[in-house]
Amino acid sequence: MTTRVSPSASRPVAGILWMLATGFCLVTVNVLVKFVGEGLPPFESAFLRFVLGLVFLIPAIPAIRAVRFTRRLTGLFVLRAVAHAIGVCFWFFSMTRIPLGDVTAMNFMNPVYVTLGAALFFGEKLGLYRASALFVAFLGGLVILRPGFREIDAGHVAMIFTAIFFAIGYLTANRLSKEVPASVVVAMMSLIVPICLAPLALAHWVTPSLPQIGLLFATAFFATIAHYCMTRAFAVAPMAVVQPVTFLQLVWAMLFGVVLFGEALDPFVLLGGALILGSVSFITLREARLKRGRTPSPEQTKL
Repeated sequence: MTTRVSPSASRPVAGILWMLATGFCLVTVNVLVKFVGEGLPPFESAFLRFVLGLVFLIPAIPAIRAVRFTRRLTGLFVLRAVAHAIGVCFWFFSMTRIPLGDVTAMNFMNPVYVTLGAALFFGEKLGLYRASALFVAFLGGLVILRPGFREIDAGHVAMIFTAIFFAIGYLTANRLSKEVPASVVVAMMSLIVPICLAPLALAHWVTPSLPQIGLLFATAFFATIAHYCMTRAFAVAPMAVVQPVTFLQLVWAMLFGVVLFGEALDPFVLLGGALILGSVSFITLREARLKRGRTPSPEQTKL
């Protein structure tokens, strides 16, 4: 759940700067995971990333203790954590198989699956404009994958499932955020995910080296900072302003891929990512305009 920004309180430049920091941190997370590489099984890498990140949950302990955990609420927390755990495992696997640019561009599909899921399971309307934007986004996905023109790696398939399971997690988090503070939603996911991953990690355990532990701890740190920066961006500027800035993640990811890992620049990935993010930004901008149109003005509220 994002904070609604009033026009008078909006600070677009600050929001753009916070979102730039968000993108840099998220790309840094991808780089660090790729450095860990195939040295550790994906289940174990994901497990250690969350275990090492538990230290960042200490400030959320009072908020967690204040929550009354009903059976329904607990079920939603578990559902979100399981979906996120599966998505993270697919994501870590993808990082060992395909270029950074491909991972980042395909991850832009998350909001698309969220929009579809909201329409299928929560009854949200999927009008002509939204449906057309989603169609363009799927075309962007096809441009990235180019089935029939190049070999589809298992990492590309894994990223499709990553986006789908992350979307399930986001939809569940949206429901949870209406009932408990956002800090509790994030903290409970971070607590339950390692429990879900523990059996899989222990079944194929490889003793990590100190550098690998350091990289995974840094991954948890930058992921936490990214969530904070994103929250700050949405707090000071409308999502329609900051959403397009996320495209720079793809630019940075491709540059890091070339410089650090010797990956080739793929213009089709850049084009596909632009189509996907352009569609997502269109939906975001249109939703913001519709919300402003539905919100009564101060003069109307006095009537």
